[in-house]
Amino acid sequence: MTHQPTVALLGIGTMGAGMARNIAAAGLPLRVWNRTREKADALADVATVAGTVKEAVSGADVVVTMLYDADSVAATMEEARGHLADDAVWLQQSTVGVAGTERLAELAADLGVAMVDAPVLGTRKPAEDGALVVLASGPEHTRDRVAPVLDAIGSKTLWIGEVGAGSRLKLAANAWVFTVVEGVAESLALTRELGLDPALFLETIKGGALDAPYVQVKGGAMLEGSFDPAFALGGALKDAELILEAAGGVGLDLGLLPGIRAHFARAVEAGHGDQDMAATWLEH
Repeated sequence: MTHQPTVALLGIGTMGAGMARNIAAAGLPLRVWNRTREKADALADVATVAGTVKEAVSGADVVVTMLYDADSVAATMEEARGHLADDAVWLQQSTVGVAGTERLAELAADLGVAMVDAPVLGTRKPAEDGALVVLASGPEHTRDRVAPVLDAIGSKTLWIGEVGAGSRLKLAANAWVFTVVEGVAESLALTRELGLDPALFLETIKGGALDAPYVQVKGGAMLEGSFDPAFALGGALKDAELILEAAGGVGLDLGLLPGIRAHFARAVEAGHGDQDMAATWLEH
């Protein structure tokens, strides 16, 4: 592709808004659509706001989906049926799990569109900074076509293999993220219940081999009660369930994730689903 591709971004949530601004900043013509239009309207200064999926995708070279789950992605792309350009590439970046990706790959074949499976590592701030890590998988001939978009939204793109490989690696990465978050919450809770200031746990490991920037960020948010969502707890619970489903599908018995999933569910049931996943701490 010798020209700048026209991009249609479907889904303007926590991640999509930052991604959209970086795509536009890279000079790519951009159309945005969201089922709740107000979120898309906030991008009217950098993009064309489409009232329908049809308007967004018609003539677009790259169609990006950044939606909640496989059902919402499938429903949205069904609305695009008959309106996708003949040579369009569908850049599917939602976290939908193994079975969800297989389902969407079948839909792509039915729609007659090449699909790249490319979920991302990172939350709201990396999305705003164009610093996401993209886990891409798909046909070789699509790489150059989607490169301008991936370069705009991310600091690194890993091409892993055929469609589905990116989503599988994303589940493994999220399993680690959730392990860290829940581990920090439990260590803070244990410190507190043993009669000590929980901040002492973070101070003890700070700067050492057991520390990590993410540990201090999430632990600090827990102690400060700062739960503005970078990665909402409800979405984390959804992804934890996708991880367990994938593990069960290959006969892998995970020791930690069932407990993490249970703690996330308890916090969601307590009304914290729209807060950051660090809000799991509130139910410890």
